[in-house]
Amino acid sequence: MISRKIFPLFSLFLLLVVSLQTAVAQELSRSTQSALGWLKKMAEAPRRHNYSGTFVYYADGHIETSRIVHKAGPTGEYEKIEVLDGLPRIVFRNNDEMQCYLPESKKIYTEKRWFRKFFPDILPLPLDNVDENYSVKEIGRERIADHECQVLSLTPRDSLRYGHKFWIDTATGVPVKVAVIDGNQIIEQFAFAQLEIDGDIPFSQLKPNQSLISGEWETTKLLTSILGEGELPWQVKSFPAGFRKLIEMKRNLTEKPVLVDHIAVSDGLATVSVFIEPISKDAPSPVPGFFTSRGAINIYVRTLNDNKITTVGEVPLETIKLIGDSVVKKD
Repeated sequence: MISRKIFPLFSLFLLLVVSLQTAVAQELSRSTQSALGWLKKMAEAPRRHNYSGTFVYYADGHIETSRIVHKAGPTGEYEKIEVLDGLPRIVFRNNDEMQCYLPESKKIYTEKRWFRKFFPDILPLPLDNVDENYSVKEIGRERIADHECQVLSLTPRDSLRYGHKFWIDTATGVPVKVAVIDGNQIIEQFAFAQLEIDGDIPFSQLKPNQSLISGEWETTKLLTSILGEGELPWQVKSFPAGFRKLIEMKRNLTEKPVLVDHIAVSDGLATVSVFIEPISKDAPSPVPGFFTSRGAINIYVRTLNDNKITTVGEVPLETIKLIGDSVVKKD
């Protein structure tokens, strides 16, 4: 038995141990300023540098190869991404104006990009709240595609989001490889197999060639109407910790006969979209439940009265459901 004299000392010792453990845990969870600096450099670099190369996307046993050419200059950004596997798809971009060519069906879809999320330009600016939701650490250097890279890990502070790992070119900040991680498992990955940065890129490489645009093509303009705060008749009543609303829109999506209400949500890194559309009497009834498209993207569908609510995002199913179930119609 601990004597009365020893007990206060023993209690004080336990208190010091617990305090020390708490301080160490807090220190371990705090992102370093140099790591956050690398993250900021990575967010800015794809918009400021010329680059061209071939990258590979991998998820769920699926591999897809694409070729990219990107030019940055006084008039903004120009880009061409060509998918080299499966059905041909070619995307041309001038700043936020995009054109997607589908040569097999002779269709062109044009759209104004409302959010940046195409490898290697995958981080938003400004980088809000990232440190609140993820612990960012430098974990060494590796050579990827003949580029010396700084490796960063982003460990989520809860179960509501996935982890990430970035390999960043040390000279320019351009990401060379990106992995999305669920626990210890890589569920999605982009990686350059070949990459040249800051080379000269003529504008001829960034325009559709004559063979591509010959013949009759059907052009569809996908419109996005940005709305003011609270203009939609819908709201996400309760956000999961760390998430906030980015924007409200009305959009005409591919193959949709009516405009779709769209609410975009983010935690500063991951993005979730909520689409609300009336259920057509002539269409088959939607099937509520969970669906996984590929990699980090999960889908959750529910119905509310005569509306279909589809929640899509690069977050775990738990988070998708929390957001989707919080969507209500305003009184």
